[in-house]
Amino acid sequence: MSKPDKISNAVGRRGLMLVLSSPSGAGKTSIARRLLDEDDNLTLSVSATTRPPRANEVDGRDYHFVDQERFDRMVAQDEFLEYATVFSNSYGTPKADVMSALERGEDVLFDIDWQGTQQVANAARADLVSVFILPPSREALQQRLVSRAQDSADVVAERMAKASDEISHYREYDYIVVNEDLDRSVESVRAILSAERMRRDRQVGMTGFVRTLQSDVE
Repeated sequence: MSKPDKISNAVGRRGLMLVLSSPSGAGKTSIARRLLDEDDNLTLSVSATTRPPRANEVDGRDYHFVDQERFDRMVAQDEFLEYATVFSNSYGTPKADVMSALERGEDVLFDIDWQGTQQVANAARADLVSVFILPPSREALQQRLVSRAQDSADVVAERMAKASDEISHYREYDYIVVNEDLDRSVESVRAILSAERMRRDRQVGMTGFVRTLQSDVE
């Protein structure tokens, strides 16, 4: 007599860290929002920061707001997966929160640059899946920055100049998505996420489950 199907109990999954990086205006944030809205098992990493909260920001939801002394102590105690200083404010991803999520089988999305990605890779490469989002052309990137109407001409020029350096790091990423169409790009990243979730080394308990299959073979 065959035994009942117990694979759901026998095999679990370790979560992964999905990093999206891109030059400003390439569509990384739009892709991230869609993924978060459509995938219940994907949560956004919550960073610690020394900057003051803005209107409607909630501590623990948008950021963990800490003072500089506390932030420096966290750095000294190796509590961050990655951290950086931007415009005199410090930002960092608390390691304990992310690792706890991964152990529960939850996936965590990071919206960080290539430098932050390098730090995450150094800290936990096996858990990392990195995707670099490219624009379809330099002209399209500039048009997107201008059409957002959020920045002055000087700021747009500065972002375009910075884009060349950011794009030069594309080889450091596992996957590349050229964001010519948002819907197709979201589908591409979703396919990457789906495949990475099925990697053998993320299937906790798979070895034991396979042994039961082998022992049942007559």
